[in-house]
Amino acid sequence: MAEDTLTTTTAGIAVHGAARLPSVDIDTYNIELKDEDGFLGDRASKGAFQRILDSWRKPLRKNGEDPFGKTATEDISKSMLDAVLTGDDANAAALVHGAIEDFAQELAYVTKRFLKTKAWTDTECIVVGGGFRQSRLGEIAIARTEILLRSEGHKVDLVPIRFHPDEAGLIGCLHLAPSWIFEAHDSILAVDIGGSNIRCGVVETCWKKAPDLSKASVWKSDLWRHAEDEPTREGAVKRLTRMLKDLISEAEDEGFKLAPFIGISCPGVINADGSIEKGAQNLPGNWESSKFHLPRSLLEGIPTIGRHDTAILMHNDGVAQGLSEVPFMQEFERWGVLTIGTGLGNARFTNRKSKDKDKAKKEREKEKDKDKKERKEKA
Repeated sequence: MAEDTLTTTTAGIAVHGAARLPSVDIDTYNIELKDEDGFLGDRASKGAFQRILDSWRKPLRKNGEDPFGKTATEDISKSMLDAVLTGDDANAAALVHGAIEDFAQELAYVTKRFLKTKAWTDTECIVVGGGFRQSRLGEIAIARTEILLRSEGHKVDLVPIRFHPDEAGLIGCLHLAPSWIFEAHDSILAVDIGGSNIRCGVVETCWKKAPDLSKASVWKSDLWRHAEDEPTREGAVKRLTRMLKDLISEAEDEGFKLAPFIGISCPGVINADGSIEKGAQNLPGNWESSKFHLPRSLLEGIPTIGRHDTAILMHNDGVAQGLSEVPFMQEFERWGVLTIGTGLGNARFTNRKSKDKDKAKKEREKEKDKDKKERKEKA
């Protein structure tokens, strides 16, 4: 997305892809940077790490010394790689560490390119999300990337996203909602749409315990692997509507005060009118058609929640995942998110509310010390 094309709007019932949200301004998202080899995101994605690992395996494979044997690289799970890193096979661990180092070099290069853009100027912290982060392998790669950046004089923190990647996008949808809903309701419906899966959930705000939404959690979620069913676009909307109606029924049975609001996290560039400009090519059917409007389609099936008209706000999936970190980014003024998955999602934020930064910083240092202590105990 071009850095100067982000429409400045305010969040509301009929506004989508908003640049101004209750807690942050979205400076830019979904930038597609290129170099002579193509899109930069392809150099720091899940597929990029697999290609790097495969290149390290190739010379060992010729001599029959590959610790992974005949297993195809794409079939080697993160848990398998994590086990190697903590196992007794030094050669296998060295192989994985070599791949991590090369990947960290690539991620550092891509990050530097983002930091050079006008929209990412003065970024103080970058949250790294996506499925790659949910592993010891990913944590080491992120930490190594931060060291590389600091060695070159870049004063930017790199931190793994706190919530599980499967839940971060759902929890981030809370920050799309207008703040007034939290006083009368204790939960919302959230949808996280991906190229192969659609996840719906009921997100508890826990607003009374933590008004900054730092204690928010997913009460229940349902997953549909739409790529396996290959539905039509209309079929996907009908299935999504049924999933949401089932969650509404279950939430009401459990006594939740569900807000008349649905937050949607979706790939691509989201226009202010709720249509998708580009980036939805992996979704079932043509979601980029000017005649297709997901929020309006859902409203037809779910016109009300409780006794109130339903409000729907949809934003980019990288933005939504980054928004889950809003409560923990208050010591910074400008911060961003990079999500490592099939591609490299990205967004840059500026906090709107000024808070006690020293207090926030102390809390974050306290949390870091707690994480270190837990890792030592596990080791």
